[in-house]
Amino acid sequence: MSDLLYSETEDELRSAVRSLLTDRCEAAQVIARTETDQPHDHDLWKTLAADMGLAGLLIPESLGGQGATHREAAVVLEELGRSVAPVPYLTSAVVATETLLGCGSTAADELLTALASGRSIGVLALPLSTAPSSSYAQVAEADGKLTGRVGAVADATAADVLLVPTASGLYAVDTTADGVRITPQTPLDLTRPLAAVTLESAPGRLVGADASAAVRRGLTAGAGLLASEQLGLTDWCLTETVAYLKTRKQFNRSVGSFQSLKHRLAELWLETVHARAAARNAADALAAGSDEAPLAAALAQAYCAPVAVHAAEEALQLHGGIGMTWEHPVHLYLKRAKSDSIALGAAGVHQGTVAELVDLQAP
Repeated sequence: MSDLLYSETEDELRSAVRSLLTDRCEAAQVIARTETDQPHDHDLWKTLAADMGLAGLLIPESLGGQGATHREAAVVLEELGRSVAPVPYLTSAVVATETLLGCGSTAADELLTALASGRSIGVLALPLSTAPSSSYAQVAEADGKLTGRVGAVADATAADVLLVPTASGLYAVDTTADGVRITPQTPLDLTRPLAAVTLESAPGRLVGADASAAVRRGLTAGAGLLASEQLGLTDWCLTETVAYLKTRKQFNRSVGSFQSLKHRLAELWLETVHARAAARNAADALAAGSDEAPLAAALAQAYCAPVAVHAAEEALQLHGGIGMTWEHPVHLYLKRAKSDSIALGAAGVHQGTVAELVDLQAP
């Protein structure tokens, strides 16, 4: 069995990413950015993707990537979750990248090289809620021209290339091409924008003959590593809430000394520990290319999604009045947790997947 503890390399990577996000992704800056028409932090993305080379962690060195594993990518996502960073890492560096890795074509390799360098951002043109086991409506293709509409596509407004599954294969479509229209939609989580993608005879280039297998690979990796983002979010909520309750006083006592609140925090701590085990197991299974990776990813999502929501709700309530204000960042974490709870499949969908994979019959 693999060691799920963090390696020295992973700890060093965490330190570097956290240091950058501490300097460049303060809560006040994130809140201010959500109030503009440019919610993505492109400068931060450039630093993460190009300067630090994190966009290419999952891409082989032969294609310009780092040749790392899902364990390292999971560490990055933990830190991005702790900061609710408005960058398209999950969608481009994980889901789109893994989808292209499942194609095995020259055209896919060319796109992977562009993604690894940080020059391009790729997004899989499916609703954010699509689970690895779910069916989805496919865009129509005729003579290389694509026609259809897909709603609730995460980070589509930041994308340079869309990966569009069709019945005849997976196609890459440049967002600047004729016949492509991307219309922003109002999301719950303002740090992960959604958009409707409309294609009207848009030119596409075939990058994979089997779209369903490539998409399933991308969504499975995305679901497994999303658990690490949820872990980072959960850890931030717990840490900040404990720190606040130590300083907040009532009846001349620290609020954190009240027995009922101690029990609530202890329960949340246990949930966080269990979430870490589930998220690390999913990342390790993906990194090893294990046959149990789909099970590990589904199990991680089934557990981590509700834990992240619970942690954010507790943080909001236990911060009292200031937690209800726009200026305090806890609302960013609650919205991200709620959005993540249906991203790449709701917990109930993943519970069904776990039951199916282990042949657990319903009562």
